[in-house]
Amino acid sequence: MFVCFKNHFKRLFIFLFIILTACQLQEPTKNHGIVFLENRAKQLIINKSNKNDVIKIIGQPHSMSISDDNVWIYLERTLTKGKYHKLGQHVLKKNNTLVLKFDKFGILKDKKIYNKDNTNKVAFSEKKTKNELSKKSFVESFLSSVKQKMYGNRK
Repeated sequence: MFVCFKNHFKRLFIFLFIILTACQLQEPTKNHGIVFLENRAKQLIINKSNKNDVIKIIGQPHSMSISDDNVWIYLERTLTKGKYHKLGQHVLKKNNTLVLKFDKFGILKDKKIYNKDNTNKVAFSEKKTKNELSKKSFVESFLSSVKQKMYGNRK
């Protein structure tokens, strides 16, 4: 009986060993945008590639500049699970942005790639705009103050 148990244990051990060695432990990632954006950007040649080449290699742009249709923007973002001290929260692994500028004939004139280190160095304006549409009229503000007084006394 012990010999039979030993034989089954040996088979089970070999089976588990084969399964566990075939498993590959990969970290879970969530990708957004174009995968391997840096490698694809290296294939683009300034003053030689055109818009059609860019569409073949990378695809349609995620967005275009507001003021100029000849500036294309591509994004790549990769999130992964954090280690034990992050308690499984998502951690930003990659955050790449590719900005392509074309001339009026569609030839690539400039390409810049921003990664997560130099993206934070972009300066943003601190100015705030006033929203004239959300201002209440005199009647509306008067009625809302009356409403607050009415419901404020109910306790």
